[in-house]
Amino acid sequence: MKITELYPDVITEDLNYEYKAVLNPDNPIKWAKTIIGYANDKGGTIFVGVSNDGEAFGIDLEEIDKTKNLIARINDRHIFPHVKISYMMRSVDAEAEHFVLAVKVMPAESVIRYKEGDFNETVYIKGDGNATAATPEDIISLAKRKYGVDNETSEIEYNENDWSQFISLCQEYRFDKSVPSVKELQSEEIVSKDGYVKSGFVMFCDSYDRDDTMICCRLWKGKNKTGTVLDSIRLKGSLARVFTDALNFIERNTKTGWRKTNNGGREEVRSYPKEAIREALVNAIAHRDYSISGTQIDVDIYSDRIEIVSPGSWLLPKSYDDYPAGSIPSIRRNSIIAAILDVANLMERGGTGFQTMIEAYKDCPEDIQPVVSIYPGFLNLRLFDMLYNGEAIEIDLEELTKSEIVIAILRAEGPKPIKELQEALHYRSRSQFLTDVINPLLESGQIYRDGKPKSPKSLIKIKKN
Repeated sequence: MKITELYPDVITEDLNYEYKAVLNPDNPIKWAKTIIGYANDKGGTIFVGVSNDGEAFGIDLEEIDKTKNLIARINDRHIFPHVKISYMMRSVDAEAEHFVLAVKVMPAESVIRYKEGDFNETVYIKGDGNATAATPEDIISLAKRKYGVDNETSEIEYNENDWSQFISLCQEYRFDKSVPSVKELQSEEIVSKDGYVKSGFVMFCDSYDRDDTMICCRLWKGKNKTGTVLDSIRLKGSLARVFTDALNFIERNTKTGWRKTNNGGREEVRSYPKEAIREALVNAIAHRDYSISGTQIDVDIYSDRIEIVSPGSWLLPKSYDDYPAGSIPSIRRNSIIAAILDVANLMERGGTGFQTMIEAYKDCPEDIQPVVSIYPGFLNLRLFDMLYNGEAIEIDLEELTKSEIVIAILRAEGPKPIKELQEALHYRSRSQFLTDVINPLLESGQIYRDGKPKSPKSLIKIKKN
């Protein structure tokens, strides 16, 4: 009998499952390191009574009792802190004499190690089909992942002047536009009682310049990455600044226009609801795994959608689709960063960010509702363009000024050479078009020229103040 007949989801040994014929009591480290590796990761299951090729031959009840006692003894004497383990048995024969024993290891909150004697301790991490001793770099990364990279008290004292960008966020998004007091920051454990900031708050400091806060933004021509990059920017430094700059990049590279209302006025129409974009970006910043070096948040704008990809595994036990709309539990990888965003009124403690995005798309067809895709090591949040293709809202340009028409075109279609803008506004004279429209917009700072003034390859782009 194959293991798949007992456990249909178990296809082969991988990061989540491992097969053992028996557990050798004379050399326990050979299997105990797998238990430790699972506990140091997302948990996993060892199937005892299964051969390497997945043949489930089973062991008898006496052997099962010996195996459980052996695991308990090794866990008590050699594994620290002790690991939480549960068991399940499934019969492999009609007489119910032999069973596969499933040893399920729970993920631990601490870094687990194997102790041999008074001074010999080894941390193990799980690989694909094996467990190996962790390097010092692995242990540092693992500790950050377990304890969070944001919850350590630094040696930096809080001075409001050094957090001006965070203060600006608070003044923009808090209902009363107020500046948080030191007492408020201390009550949220963002600042210690003696005035020192947590490591997560250091990442919001104006002078922060490390790469671990990087957000890479790109505007693509077309629906995939095989097209041309029309605009791009790499943002790093203070989380307050990269958040604001990323929002500005999305704003200037997505479509916005106006249409007439029934009462004769005009109303703004947008491809993406502001609140959905803001929540998606906040979610990526709050929940990304900052312990994974060499990674960043990626914001990719395509002709029909925006994808925001952040490093870090999905923390909930079920997949996104298994939770009813609006009922996703609140669980936080970075408690201090989340608390900081909450103080700025950018993130609610109730975990309503996904619900806010869903609510923003409530009147849209099912096929353009927000989508969360979960992959090993990262999450992809996809928001669809509500004005794309045949569903696009007609943008009324009749009553706009020439400058407003240029801005509307750039927002709707992306950066353009001057020649195309000139043709769109039916100007015969380039110099007159520059004098009447382009130069005033350049001087006012609403647009900027990317390239040499006389180069046909230079593009006019919207500048976000």
